[in-house]
Amino acid sequence: MKKTIGVIGGMGPAATWDLTAKLTELTRAACDQDHLHVIADCNTAIPDRTAAILHGGADPTPELIKTARQLEAAGAEILIMPCNTAHYFYDAVAASVSVPVLHMPREAAAALKAAGVKTAGVLATDGTVQSGVYEKALAQAGVRAVYPSPAMQEQVMRLIYQGVKARAVPLSSIPVRDILRDLRDRGAEKFVLACTELPLAFEELGLLADCLDATRALALAAIRAAGGEPTVSGPW
Repeated sequence: MKKTIGVIGGMGPAATWDLTAKLTELTRAACDQDHLHVIADCNTAIPDRTAAILHGGADPTPELIKTARQLEAAGAEILIMPCNTAHYFYDAVAASVSVPVLHMPREAAAALKAAGVKTAGVLATDGTVQSGVYEKALAQAGVRAVYPSPAMQEQVMRLIYQGVKARAVPLSSIPVRDILRDLRDRGAEKFVLACTELPLAFEELGLLADCLDATRALALAAIRAAGGEPTVSGPW
């Protein structure tokens, strides 16, 4: 029996629809009825997670919990959050509902471990980096996390917020190759796109090689948990 997937979305909207598109693309299906039932709530009222973690901004927990409960009430049997930084608030969200909530950083870490990666470069928001959300998940999987230098991390944030969220600057104006070179210099074997805006940017820039798309890892985990059959064996 297939289960219904609920998407706690809106963080941001483009990342939400990227995840739902991947749920469709990665599910083996010969007809509409072979696909999974997905309920997505693109709740753009959820406050910025990095601002909350680092700068005393509005707490996103109440909106995250409200969305989770609404999705459960609508029939969702598995919940997923296409926002890595939001996993800082994962425990409160998971405790607020009676259905499983998948954990994106843990799914990404499991994929890296399965691929034999020992050191991974983490590309993420300041909130994700400084909260240790990925460092903890990777450490549990036996993978060492390395991060961009402060100057390169500023460019990662510019890519996420000005490049993808706001579309205020061309993606090509941001030195993404320099960011990756910086991480390689720090020992990274592979790169984790640990912000759900980043796969959108990296695909547009043609830089997905050697990158683990955490959104894709989450989508595959959700498909399996919901009783679907993925079209691929792994997220790479």
